[in-house]
Amino acid sequence: MGRRERKKMQSRRMILEAAISEFSKNGYKDTSVADIMKTADLGIGTFYNYFTSKEDLLFSLLGRLGDAIRMALAEARAAERTALELLEVGAHVTAKFLDENRFVMPLFLAASRRQGPQDPHETGDSFRGALEDAKTAPHPRGTAESGRRMTPQIKEIFTEIIAQGQADGEIRRDVPVDLIAEMFHSLYQAAAFSRLDLSFQENIALKTKLLLDGIRARDEA
Repeated sequence: MGRRERKKMQSRRMILEAAISEFSKNGYKDTSVADIMKTADLGIGTFYNYFTSKEDLLFSLLGRLGDAIRMALAEARAAERTALELLEVGAHVTAKFLDENRFVMPLFLAASRRQGPQDPHETGDSFRGALEDAKTAPHPRGTAESGRRMTPQIKEIFTEIIAQGQADGEIRRDVPVDLIAEMFHSLYQAAAFSRLDLSFQENIALKTKLLLDGIRARDEA
C-alpha cells in the first residue's frame, strides 16, 4: 500500500472515530458534519471524499457491527462451538456493540420495521435518548441494496447458523429458519423498550438464553 492510500485510510478512520465521539456525546440528530470534521481536525470538504452524507457515514458505522460479529464467530468456530453457542456469541456481540454505540440503535431498529418507534417517550429510560433519533434516522425503503446496508447481513449470519444447526440436529426443525432468525433480531427492540430493572446487555443475555432453550432440539421419547 502506497503512502497516498495509507493517508486516505487514516483520514477515513479519523472521520469515523470523530463521528463516534460526537454521536455518543450529542446524538445523531444534533451532530452536524461540521461538528464531526472539527473533531477530526479536517476540512469539511474532506468529508465528501469519503461519504456522501451523514447518513452514509452512519451506515458505515453500522457495518462495523457485521465485522465484529464475523470476527467473533470465526474464533468460536475455530474452537468448535455448537450452533447454539454460536448464536449466543452473535447475540452477545450485537448487544455489546449496540450498547456502546447507542446512536446506531434507531438505524438498527428501522431495519426490522419500515418505521422507527412511533413514540420514543414510551420507551425504557436506558435507550430513550438514542431512540429519539429514530424519527430522523434513514429508513430501509427503496432498493434492495439499501436494505442490505441497513443490517450488514446480520440476519443472514444468524440464518446460516440456524440452518446448519437444524441440519446437525441441534436446533428443532418444526420452526422455520427465517422465523427463528427474525426472533433473534427482535430481541434488541424488546430490550430497548424494556422497563425492567436490567441493563441492556443483561436483558439481551437473559432473553437469548430463553430463546436458545426454546429452539433446542429435544430427544423424542
